[in-house]
Amino acid sequence: MSVEVTNESPVGVDVERVGELCTFVIKAMRLHPQTELAVLLVDAAAMTALHVRFMDEPGPTDVLSFPMDELRPGKAGEESPAGLLGDIVLCPEVAQTQGDAAGHGLLPELELLTVHGLLHLLGYDHADEPDRREMFALQKRLLTDWRTAKSEPVADTMAAAPAGQAAAGPRS
Repeated sequence: MSVEVTNESPVGVDVERVGELCTFVIKAMRLHPQTELAVLLVDAAAMTALHVRFMDEPGPTDVLSFPMDELRPGKAGEESPAGLLGDIVLCPEVAQTQGDAAGHGLLPELELLTVHGLLHLLGYDHADEPDRREMFALQKRLLTDWRTAKSEPVADTMAAAPAGQAAAGPRS
């Protein structure tokens, strides 16, 4: 498994922890052990440029997902195919603002956005209410399992949906 996390933002982020969370989710979703993922943390100006270019929406957003090989979660007893999951772009400046507003700060917000972005890469979306319920329930379960595995309190980061809810790139 290859998870590459790069912080090009001015905000200090524990990139090792972000990588560990990605690895945890990849394993929990039964993806192939040779799955590849890249996570890039950028400043607000870079995120604004991406948001305008790929979503045709103004201003920075919190997370964008760019799927590559359209991998889907594995099933018990079946080996999922190896491949390139895609790229997640996070904006810690936006995440900080959202996390502060929600009362849980930067790290829990980045964890929420990381899982959210990963689920978009796996084909989950929230365009309609049934899909939203499914995606957000899975997101909450993965975050709870992650924090339980890390022996940390389970923060309620699910009170509000991420602001950057749309995923860039094709959906199937």
